[in-house]
Amino acid sequence: MTRNRVKLSRRQFLDTIAAAGASLATAPFDAAAGFEPQTARKRPAAKRPTRRTLHQRFPDLRRHFIFEYYPWYRTNPFGHWNEAERQPPIDIASNYMPQLGPYDSRSTAVIEQHAKWIAEAGIGAINVSWWGPGSDPGGLVHALMDVMRAHDIHVTFHIEPYADDRALHYASDIQYLITEYGDRRHWDCFLLLQDENGAVGPVFKSFGTILVPLFNDCHGKVVHVSNYTPDQVWRQQTDQIRKLFAGDFDRVTLLADSLDLPRVTAGGFDGIAIYDNNVRPDEWGPYAQGCTARDLVFSFNCNPGFDGLALRHVDPNSCYTPPRFQPGDAVYDWSQRSQREAAAAGSVARITESLNTTLALQTAPASANVRRGFFLTYINSFNEWHEGHQFEPMKSAADLTAAERAAGYHDPDNGRYRIDLLTKLVAGVLAR
Repeated sequence: MTRNRVKLSRRQFLDTIAAAGASLATAPFDAAAGFEPQTARKRPAAKRPTRRTLHQRFPDLRRHFIFEYYPWYRTNPFGHWNEAERQPPIDIASNYMPQLGPYDSRSTAVIEQHAKWIAEAGIGAINVSWWGPGSDPGGLVHALMDVMRAHDIHVTFHIEPYADDRALHYASDIQYLITEYGDRRHWDCFLLLQDENGAVGPVFKSFGTILVPLFNDCHGKVVHVSNYTPDQVWRQQTDQIRKLFAGDFDRVTLLADSLDLPRVTAGGFDGIAIYDNNVRPDEWGPYAQGCTARDLVFSFNCNPGFDGLALRHVDPNSCYTPPRFQPGDAVYDWSQRSQREAAAAGSVARITESLNTTLALQTAPASANVRRGFFLTYINSFNEWHEGHQFEPMKSAADLTAAERAAGYHDPDNGRYRIDLLTKLVAGVLAR
């Protein structure tokens, strides 16, 4: 066995998530049946009393819909827009051209426009991608929170795998976030989520949490994963967090991005929050059932699919494969208007299906979420442009410049279609 060590790429990690949960995805499942496999039902369930609506259960329901938010874009010089050998401002690291063009996340005007769009969509919180202490030069997060507060939007944090040993700092990272962006700001817009029973506390999601120790690459070589963390280390950290804040909050909710439910439990997490849009909504039911069996809460995201940026130059000996379009692994001729509109129609279907499915699973009477008074829906994402699942408005096709059209962007006729649909769907939930 080779002793080579690698850090899993984002795509490799997401592939391991699917592999870890594959055994759960085979059983037929019906959310409306209250988490009972279809094959096990022998007679209709007894009529249940009328249940309270989500709005009745959660007075702060807006806060339970959270946009994934990325504050990492830069201009002068360009940052993130220039990934994968792209050369902004015409050639950017996205298959779609934003309505605002390649912007700077530090711009107050940009943050103001983002906040307006988020508030208009009925979303009450954002989950900021955070890369460890020292990753906020110039106080960007404070500036972001100042604007979000003015629009009644609360802020929480998505803890990224910023270092191979970041698990050893998990407790201190959360302590830092609570102190810096909660205590220091007198809790003006730090997200403290209220469950159905009135208990209040912060919620943190982490990416790349439960990793495999060994990874087989496409050449059959077995390599050690450099940022693998044993379950007992995570458990030490999650236990420490609860001890640190036992006197401050009713609870602290810790969510791992993983489908390996035994390891999520072993690591001391409260539940799962899946980031990967390649895990289809029709696969979620058995995972929700598995979580319920282990008393884990779960959050599956509302998403428009996936249209990630492909590399232009690839080492033929590498294990790189271009990202697959979701939904459906479809292949489109992006130069054709009809094909771009077909892709947009696919995204419309995925947005609707994913929101309806996560609502059904989270409100199923026998679910762990209902039992524990928990409801939370992440929306992936507001502005992760590299992966093509952004709800932030893009340019409508007619508004692209000649140079942008020549660059081959995938923008459809209506660049606002995703956020307009989300606004309508969320309004329907909030009005129930």
